[in-house]
Amino acid sequence: MKTTVVGNYPKIPNKPRPARLRNAINKRDRGDLTDEDLDRVYDEVTAEVIQEQIDAGVDIVTDGQVHWDDDQTYVMRSLGGVEIGSLERYMDTNTYYRQPEIVGPIAWDKPILVKDFEFAREHSTKPVKAIITGPYTLAALSLDKHYNNREKLVLAIAEALREEVMALAAAGAERIQLNDPMIVKGADPALVAKALTTVIDGVSAEAGVYTWFGSATGILPALLNTPVDVIGLDFVSGPANWDAVRNGFNKKLGFGIVDGRNTRLESRQQIADAVKRISDIVPQDRLYVNPTCGLEYLPRETAFDKLKNMVEGARRAEGVPA
Repeated sequence: MKTTVVGNYPKIPNKPRPARLRNAINKRDRGDLTDEDLDRVYDEVTAEVIQEQIDAGVDIVTDGQVHWDDDQTYVMRSLGGVEIGSLERYMDTNTYYRQPEIVGPIAWDKPILVKDFEFAREHSTKPVKAIITGPYTLAALSLDKHYNNREKLVLAIAEALREEVMALAAAGAERIQLNDPMIVKGADPALVAKALTTVIDGVSAEAGVYTWFGSATGILPALLNTPVDVIGLDFVSGPANWDAVRNGFNKKLGFGIVDGRNTRLESRQQIADAVKRISDIVPQDRLYVNPTCGLEYLPRETAFDKLKNMVEGARRAEGVPA
């Protein structure tokens, strides 16, 4: 059993620590800071949040997606055929993203995430997992002015993401996770399975797909028939996932049990009890224990405390003394 995170981590610390990144962005926007200087601040904050994950005891970390403005635009703005449009609300949260607009054929030109992955690996004493948004979610949250067909758009994005995933694997990424939460919002299972297979089939890295904010009951049978190695589910927003995995689960499970949207701290014993319960369904050697979603919805210190409790709860479930 390993502990990990789902993706993003709070960029801005609580007071009294200075909000260096926010201040740097404001200075750049006023013309008081160069893009190169801002990039250095991004890197400093990235190294900082990696270290916080390590300090919390997490076994497999991410770069915290510090360079990402949101889950959509960081990848999409670098693909051909895409323009970035208006602010839109992200699912049922109080956060917003710039909506990608598809104005021509989707095209991948060069690696988008490899530099970030390599930086994180160089600054981490723990294994680093690469994160990329999944094809269905990227399509569902974009405005399609070119294909005018959901399936064609999803598969075009999937083809582009395959190039990116292959580049990450070639750079040494041993774990690559596709965050695809929109697949639990009434997506066509056959289309989702085809898209995921397009992205990851034959890739040497361990490949995962993670969902959140709902039950995966309708989509899970299709996911189980894809080449993904890990399926991440939200067991807080989607309590029906408990029963869903009882019907036969042959993958590794990303066990989302620490609420990434609620500041209430789960106790170590609560987490230990939940891990023991899921261990009756999925063996511990096939478990990743993680939050339900990315942690950027939380205050920075709360995110750290949740991770620390999560790690210690998981160890308690294994019978390791705290």
